[in-house]
Amino acid sequence: MATAYHNLSEYAPTSTPDAGQMKFGIVVSEWNGHITGKLLEGAVETLKKHGAEPENILVKTVPGSFELTYGANQMLENCDLDAVIALGCVIKGDTPHFDYVCMGVTQGIAQLNATSDIPVIYGLITALTIEQAEERSGGKLGNKGDECAITAIKMVDFAWSVNK
Repeated sequence: MATAYHNLSEYAPTSTPDAGQMKFGIVVSEWNGHITGKLLEGAVETLKKHGAEPENILVKTVPGSFELTYGANQMLENCDLDAVIALGCVIKGDTPHFDYVCMGVTQGIAQLNATSDIPVIYGLITALTIEQAEERSGGKLGNKGDECAITAIKMVDFAWSVNK
């Protein structure tokens, strides 16, 4: 559903599994840090709200959104995690750079999900304006970081249920 019609932070807390035994990695882009910092804050707070222990939340930064795939892959290969959340923000400018970065990250995260037993959650804001990004990082449309945390918890629960 388009975010124009849905607040990213609205969900049914009772339908979210307990995250007390889950381990999460978060890879976050430094570029557009005023946006990605809010996404990170939302994700961490939501994970903790649902029982995740602070010591079971590993946060690493990468320079830009294009590096999220590499960062997520390194976390998958080198850390004992149940899910990885990739957070970034790309804002359209005057060149096609936006299209290449967004496409590369989207394809990279999709490839990781297709080849790994550990879910990687896509938390890339792709906005036409800074205002759109702000609306999705704690503004009137909620916080995509919250949404990604809930998705991570639910995907870990899903993975655990099918891998018993």
